[in-house]
Order: sequence, then C-alpha cells, then structure tokens
Amino acid sequence: MAQLKVTQIKSIISEKQYQRDTLRSLGLKRIGQTVLRPDNPVNRGYVRTVAHLVTVEEVK
Repeated sequence: MAQLKVTQIKSIISEKQYQRDTLRSLGLKRIGQTVLRPDNPVNRGYVRTVAHLVTVEEVK
C-alpha cells in the first residue's frame, strides 16, 4: 500500500483556523516535521487544503 510523506515547510501563523486544524489532523506540529500517512482520499483532501504549507512525496 502506498503512503504519503508529508513535510510542513511553512508556519501556521496568520493562517485560518481550519487550516491549522487540518495540519493537526495530519499530525504536524512544527516546521520541518515529517509524517507518513496512508494514501487515501481523506488524506489527499487534507493535503490539498494545506498544499501551500506542506510538501508531499509518494512512498511505496
């Protein structure tokens, strides 16, 4: 099963509350932190919501 490697690259300061909540849902708390999440529609939606704050790589 494929996974998404999500890394936070920008700060959440001055971002809207729903974007902050989305980063928390992904498990990200600080700049430079990386998490592995399953590649499913829910996580793809989360990443799309905060695409300007994170980088994403597909990992097998």
